[in-house]
Amino acid sequence: MPRQSARARALVRAGAFAVAGFVPVLVLAWFVRTNQAIHDADQAVVDAATRVTLDHPWLQDFFVTWSAVTQPGWVVLVGALLALWMWRRHGYPGRALWAVVTLLVSWGLANLAKLAVGRVRPEVDDVILDAPGLSFPSGHATSSATAAVTLTLLVWPVLGRTGRVVVPAVAGVFTLITAADRIFLGVHYPTDVVAGILLGATVSGASYLGYRGWAPTTRTTDAEHR
Repeated sequence: MPRQSARARALVRAGAFAVAGFVPVLVLAWFVRTNQAIHDADQAVVDAATRVTLDHPWLQDFFVTWSAVTQPGWVVLVGALLALWMWRRHGYPGRALWAVVTLLVSWGLANLAKLAVGRVRPEVDDVILDAPGLSFPSGHATSSATAAVTLTLLVWPVLGRTGRVVVPAVAGVFTLITAADRIFLGVHYPTDVVAGILLGATVSGASYLGYRGWAPTTRTTDAEHR
């Protein structure tokens, strides 16, 4: 009975975290569909950013390359390999499975959200990168934020004092560069990447809260929760 109560509390915390994170995403989705002023501001930022990119060929090359290597599918694959390492090298099978499932669920939710909102991508005079599909939220931003939070939590038990500063910092920079990449290439609006970051971080955080409370009490899982 105490364990069931703890699980119930964990699920409530996870649900509350999810609601707190999803509400801003829903509000953004509503605004981008109904508010012309926000759309115009979004477009103005994209226009200014793409001009900077076109004026600096080295920056264009960097962002195009970054876009290719941060495709959501590649991010999930790298995350799965890291999870496999945590399982085989450090003995964290439950944590590894949680990480992979979270990455996949977030990827799926981002695609469903795109279909639900149905926002087309920005219109730019000089196309830098041909990006098919819909715009809101950014799949790259969602997957990068999910990976940043999820993979940091995945490896947290094996990090030392320095690692617990460096890894979150690198994860944060990775997410911010990916978000900027989408705008400077003219394939997403700023609100698309903001929504993607919020969605990715929310899925990861809610998933982890639920995982910690639901995992059975064993020596292995107790060690994982340190």
